[in-house]
Amino acid sequence: MIHHSQMLPQTQSLPTQFWPSLPLSKPTTIVHFSPPKSTPFRKSLFQTLKCSVSVAAEPAHLEMVRNKPFPAEVSRTIMELSSVASLSALTKDGWPLGVGVRFAVDPQGIPILCLNASHSYFSIDKRSSLHVQLEQCGLRTPQCTIEGSLDKPEDRMALKKLHSIWEKKFGEEVDENLLHVVSVERVLQMEDFQEVGIWVTSSEYKAANPDPLRDSAEKFVDEINTNHMEDVHRFCNIYVDLDFQPSEAKLIWVDRLGFDMRIYSPQKDVFEVRIPFPREVADEKGAKSSFNSMSQLAWEVEKNYNSPDFKKVKQLKQITYRGQ
Repeated sequence: MIHHSQMLPQTQSLPTQFWPSLPLSKPTTIVHFSPPKSTPFRKSLFQTLKCSVSVAAEPAHLEMVRNKPFPAEVSRTIMELSSVASLSALTKDGWPLGVGVRFAVDPQGIPILCLNASHSYFSIDKRSSLHVQLEQCGLRTPQCTIEGSLDKPEDRMALKKLHSIWEKKFGEEVDENLLHVVSVERVLQMEDFQEVGIWVTSSEYKAANPDPLRDSAEKFVDEINTNHMEDVHRFCNIYVDLDFQPSEAKLIWVDRLGFDMRIYSPQKDVFEVRIPFPREVADEKGAKSSFNSMSQLAWEVEKNYNSPDFKKVKQLKQITYRGQ
């Protein structure tokens, strides 16, 4: 236990216009916290914060807590954030043909395409696939491939709904006669190039929700990697069970359950690690608040103001494909 009078001057943390100040803080040059109340030997605000999980096998009677989105959710997020894809189908000569297309999605994630004369090359066989990629910080490219039937809706009301979705996505009018949809029979979701994919059923895909942080994730990651690298490296040392001192570390992506990091060893090996939030968040404000709380606790543990009341993440995935 520590007396508040032993705390050091304050230095850096995420911008706090989105959340209230905390009475106990690591040093910061941005935020000026109010002086602590005179409560002798008060325990740290974050002493019982749970901010990591072990990947060791748990007893059968304990329920495993999932710390990352399901593949169906990842696929829905990729589709929501993307607007271009590769559409592949057989030509009238029996050859597979892939063309670049723009697309939007309806509330169930069904792709909506606007096809021009290129559609005439395809055969009457409506089986097709739509491949979509989402680059994350130039380090990882999760992707999904939708297999389904390429159809043109005939119902006028359905076409008007598709027209409305397209106009909202791209801010432009579109000829309803050119609108098509790809029914979702199944989806192959891959975390990156050279990764083994996971098949997602049509019902799983349609029932899943895209991640609530999807529209702010890239901005969040860029802010952390630009302004808070000290915290990123501290997270590696405090929350991850490493047998080496990282030479470099970066955030790759963030979602409602946590964030992914890329870690580089002095021997030039590259690893990916998943660090979960203490609890699920619903928006950017919640993600920033959780990051600040975890940063605060990591600083306290590093300075021996607090004991690590959590299990370190032990699972490291070695990366062979390293992006750019």
